[in-house]
Amino acid sequence: MSILSLKKKQPKTFKVKVSTMDAEMEFSCEVKWKGKDLFDLVCRTIGLRETWFFGLRYTVKDTYAWLKPDKRVLDQEVPKDSPITFHFLAKFFPEKVEDELVQEITQHLFFLQVKKQILDEEIFCSPEASVLLASYAVQAKYGDYDPNFHKPGFLAQDELLPKRVLMQYQMTADMWEEKITAWYAEHRNITRDEAEMEYLKIAQDLEMYGVSYFSITQNKRDTELLLGVDAQGLHIYNPNNKLSPNKSFPWSGIRNISYSEKEFTIKPLDKKKDVFKFYSSQLRVNKLILQLCIGNHDLFMRRRKVDSIEVQQMKAQAKEEKARKKVERQILAREKQMREEAERAKEDMERRLFQLQDEARMANEALLRSEETADLLAEKAQIAEEEAKLLAHKAAEAEQERQRLEVTALKTKEEKRLMEQKMREAESLAVKLVEQSERRLKEADHLKQDLNEAKDAERKAKQKLLEITKSTYPLIAAYSSPPPPTGPESPDMTPDMGSMSIKMDFKDSDMKRLSMEIERERLEYMEKSKHLQDQLKELKSEIESLKLEEQQQAGVYSLRSYAEPPYIPHSNRNSAYMAQMAFYEEV
Repeated sequence: MSILSLKKKQPKTFKVKVSTMDAEMEFSCEVKWKGKDLFDLVCRTIGLRETWFFGLRYTVKDTYAWLKPDKRVLDQEVPKDSPITFHFLAKFFPEKVEDELVQEITQHLFFLQVKKQILDEEIFCSPEASVLLASYAVQAKYGDYDPNFHKPGFLAQDELLPKRVLMQYQMTADMWEEKITAWYAEHRNITRDEAEMEYLKIAQDLEMYGVSYFSITQNKRDTELLLGVDAQGLHIYNPNNKLSPNKSFPWSGIRNISYSEKEFTIKPLDKKKDVFKFYSSQLRVNKLILQLCIGNHDLFMRRRKVDSIEVQQMKAQAKEEKARKKVERQILAREKQMREEAERAKEDMERRLFQLQDEARMANEALLRSEETADLLAEKAQIAEEEAKLLAHKAAEAEQERQRLEVTALKTKEEKRLMEQKMREAESLAVKLVEQSERRLKEADHLKQDLNEAKDAERKAKQKLLEITKSTYPLIAAYSSPPPPTGPESPDMTPDMGSMSIKMDFKDSDMKRLSMEIERERLEYMEKSKHLQDQLKELKSEIESLKLEEQQQAGVYSLRSYAEPPYIPHSNRNSAYMAQMAFYEEV
């Protein structure tokens, strides 16, 4: 009874946790499920049809193993934890990813796995190739580069380069980000699946891509070597060099691989070549090597055959899917462009609306200011009206003053004209007086010359008279009452006294007449000069009075230039007057 109850209590299911590269799933599996049942469930869940590349891997005793599809899950050496953990990973790698990977989910899973292997340094990659691969990884994650959105530092939280590359150069994270961003900006208009495919196309050329390494020893000698198994064949490496194999056995050149406990035998297709043997100490590892060799060889042979109906259908569907997605991307690009244009138009309209709102606000403020200004202007207008009345009154007074000043100016102008006429008359009179004085001066010079001639004649006459007197002195003494003197000094001749007296009388009369004429002329000239001086003084006083009156009334005319006669040079007038006075003094 107890045994039956125990059998009934045994669970019919068990929990399984499957981790892919980007998700985790939990399933409830039946006890009788084989590995293929669980594997198919995972593939259906994630939508994967290219199942021949993948497997469920688990860890046992520090080594990993792949779940066998033909045995029950619980009968294998899987961990007995609950839930049992498996990793859904690529077990076999294609030779050419672009030709063999059809589904996008397949490409994506390979991309994530290869990327992790590069970052974990399971696949060696040069710094230059690492930067380029990182740029495609960024394009696959963030899409097209937008400098307005992808600001410096947006890659700070992403792991994009192996630590070995980061430590190899003395560069900061910002400098690495700048290099990656420079390449990233060149990948515009590349979709996520295209970027992931470009990543895999570069990665498949790396030396360690898709190679599974195992420690082995060579036959007869305990030389440690590495065995590499990949899609191309088997490769033998030195332990310290996983890049360049010492010997390679392509699948096309291998006739058979046999396994007996710890010994592996590789028989080349060419019978002339030697058989290669190697040893592996762990039985579990040997089984894994055999599985990988069989699986990679099967895929190698499969690639060289015509695709199956399933694969052809998948490729056709993938081609149609790519064409459909291309059309969708074009439509999306057009919609994106239209949306961007609409957003720009919306931004323009919003900016215009803000501008109009600002203008309206400014207009309201201007209206308020204008109303205040209008009130102020009304007050100013009232003040201005009062000021205008006052100014009109002052303007009337100014007009009366202007009329009075015009009358005064006209009067002053008439007086000025009369004064100018008087000045012209005085000028002409002064000119005449100058001419008359010059003429009188010339006459005085002639008279002076005549006077000099008369003086010379008189002197000569006196000389001659004296001579005659001396010669006729004895005769005169003889006729006179006193007795004539006697002696040797008495003259012998007697002059004709009658004729001499007549001559002397004649000279005296001429001199008197000439003196009288000169005196008369001098008196006449003195009278005329006095009369002219009186006229000039009268004219000067009139000019001074007019000048003073004009300055007092209008203040615009200056008659100072008329204070003295302007048309008679002072030097000429004084020189003529002084010459005449000198002549009269001599006379």
